[in-house]
Amino acid sequence: MGHLETLDPDERTIVVAGAGLAGLRTAEGLRRHGWTGKITIVGDEVHYPYTRPPLSKKLLADGGDHAGVELRRRDSEHPIEWLLGCAVVSSDLRRRVVVLDDGTELSYDGLVAATGVRARRLPPEIGGPATALRTLDDAIALGNRLRPGSRVVVIGAGFIGCEVAATAIARGCEVAMVAVDDVPMQVPLGAVVGAELRRRHAAAGVRFHLGTGVAAVEPGAVVLTDGSRLLADVVVEAIGSEPNTGWLEDNGLDLTNGVVCDQFLRPGGLSGIVAVGDVGRFPNALYDAEPRRIEHWQVAVDTSMYAAKVLLGDLAETPWTEPFGTIPTFWSDQGAVSLRALGQPGLGDEVEVLEGELGGEAAVGYRRGGALVGVVLLGMPKSMGAYLQRLTAELKTARV
Repeated sequence: MGHLETLDPDERTIVVAGAGLAGLRTAEGLRRHGWTGKITIVGDEVHYPYTRPPLSKKLLADGGDHAGVELRRRDSEHPIEWLLGCAVVSSDLRRRVVVLDDGTELSYDGLVAATGVRARRLPPEIGGPATALRTLDDAIALGNRLRPGSRVVVIGAGFIGCEVAATAIARGCEVAMVAVDDVPMQVPLGAVVGAELRRRHAAAGVRFHLGTGVAAVEPGAVVLTDGSRLLADVVVEAIGSEPNTGWLEDNGLDLTNGVVCDQFLRPGGLSGIVAVGDVGRFPNALYDAEPRRIEHWQVAVDTSMYAAKVLLGDLAETPWTEPFGTIPTFWSDQGAVSLRALGQPGLGDEVEVLEGELGGEAAVGYRRGGALVGVVLLGMPKSMGAYLQRLTAELKTARV
């Protein structure tokens, strides 16, 4: 980017709050687009960035450590400063300062909000001896407890819950799943696909207790709101996530379910700060102007690549003009269930089988107002490229 020569970047600093995939890739994007000034990445974990999808699947099933999931860090002639094992706890966006948990203040010229999410937990009056799965340390600790014959109760039937259940079954555990929803993954995938996934997991041995909540988690048992009592050696809470936005409070931002951004990933439309990955709620130009938060690996990468250009444009006072737009993609391996999704199936109000049969391999389409907004593939991995092209073409035509 030629305009960077006007910045005197060697005398400026960009702070990246968050040392996960999104924070790392944004920093690398800044370097790739010409930023030679200081970049400081702050992360609350002691580990260098690692990829999270294997935590509920391969690493949980086979064991492992940081080396098995560590993300490759691209070399640069301008090193990045890492502050690991500490967290950003507050900020003053007007003064361009963030404060760490040890009281250190970091001044910045540009700021990247990449703090991601944390696992949502049951209320204290309900929760007991349970574990969540969000970090590498969580996965290692949980994996050590999944022994053959162990009675595992998974609370929550979303992606993480279903992946943990499938992994525990594969390791010889007895698994019960509890959720207030009627079918697994009801919110992102709907009732039709959810019912088929329930059938497949039940065939593998998962016992479902759906349409009911948790009254209490006790030593050795989970008590449900319908009065049932499930014996449990291991209890896993997989009831969703909460964005890590507390450090952005008192800056006049909308922090409802993530920090709300404009169409350029700027929180509150403020110049000099961008939000990437799970923590941001932003419009998607390929869909509509409604800000949404999307917790997918590929979206973390896509927002990072885009946000780096926006931030550098802001610092050079040549603002980026092309709104952010992407087709989210994600995958989930749940034992014998191999699932890939394109777009935003959760926005659909109509579901149709585009190819194959639900009981085997199938491509399922999701439409909103007649326009295709998402596709879910049960199996059929080689068809992903073709359906991505089809969805892209229809979205660009419809601009729903």
